[in-house]
Amino acid sequence: MSVMAVSQPLDVDPTIADFAAIGQWMDEQNLPGGEFGEVTAIGGGTQNIMLRFTRGDREYVLRRGPQHLRAKSNDVIRRESRLLGALDGTEIRSPRVIAACADDSVIGAVFYLMEPIRGFNPQTELPALHAGDPEVRHGMGLSAVEAIARLGSLDYQALGLQDYGKPDGFLERQVPRWLRELESYSANEGYPGPRIPGLEQVGDWLDRHRPTDPPPGIMHGDCHLANMMFDYDSPEVAAMVDWEMSTIGDPLLDLGWQLATRPEPGTVGAGLMGTLGTVGGLPTEAEMVEHYGKFSDRDLSAVTWYTVLACFKLGIVLEGTHARAFAGKAPVPVGDFLHAVTLELFEQAQRLAE
Repeated sequence: MSVMAVSQPLDVDPTIADFAAIGQWMDEQNLPGGEFGEVTAIGGGTQNIMLRFTRGDREYVLRRGPQHLRAKSNDVIRRESRLLGALDGTEIRSPRVIAACADDSVIGAVFYLMEPIRGFNPQTELPALHAGDPEVRHGMGLSAVEAIARLGSLDYQALGLQDYGKPDGFLERQVPRWLRELESYSANEGYPGPRIPGLEQVGDWLDRHRPTDPPPGIMHGDCHLANMMFDYDSPEVAAMVDWEMSTIGDPLLDLGWQLATRPEPGTVGAGLMGTLGTVGGLPTEAEMVEHYGKFSDRDLSAVTWYTVLACFKLGIVLEGTHARAFAGKAPVPVGDFLHAVTLELFEQAQRLAE
């Protein structure tokens, strides 16, 4: 078939998104042709790149890894597109993949195209309806809990995701796996090492109180409210986004994650959630656990353990940015802020473990 020549949109770095190559690839996928419309960068809490554009009277969002790819960036994008494709047609509110390019030679990175989501990210925006009504914000928290409960209740094998993760021994691997991750940060020049009170005590408590033989399921892996988009006209989740930490494991860790990251006004961590973190009105931890149980038959008796694990894991993830800041790979103020959040998460973990 013949391929139309397309021009590179202005103000778009071709090393990030070569639209001439993208246009040729889209033609090969039999997607609508024509000139590209305005390209807009979509921000968020991730280093992955998202660009919104139009072509042939259709809107798209392109998602790829960061400009300076990390070792696993392309694999992460391949996994995301596979999982989102499997979720298409289920009740899970997630982005719909239009087409995926697993070949990193097209633009220098693996990418996929998805349909835009009509909704807002509460980290960066809080419409008047949501900002002005605590009941609406209460409903937002419950809708987020419902979303992860429904996700964890899916039959991942029926969706063809048998090899998407390694559920056997998932919980047993968590503490040593994330301690190794923390140890790897010493490769960042100038990083003095983790100064995290309670690190060893929390890890030991997790190993001694670990639940046994929980049934596996799909996990989002990073399901705090900043990775949710909400309807402008209601408290309902429009879509869960940023699936790079998704796997097959223990879905109750997603519940623990939401409990651990519930923004409490006046705390350092609330700053991660923008305006939503300062106004309050979200459901209590007890309400969140009760609501989860309405959409899942999982045993919730060890929910505290999962919350402690979430504090442990997320704290170590955030410490990575602090370590990179010492080496000039991340802004120092951001690294310092996230380190403060890490310390707060470990304080929370110790309180829960007592």
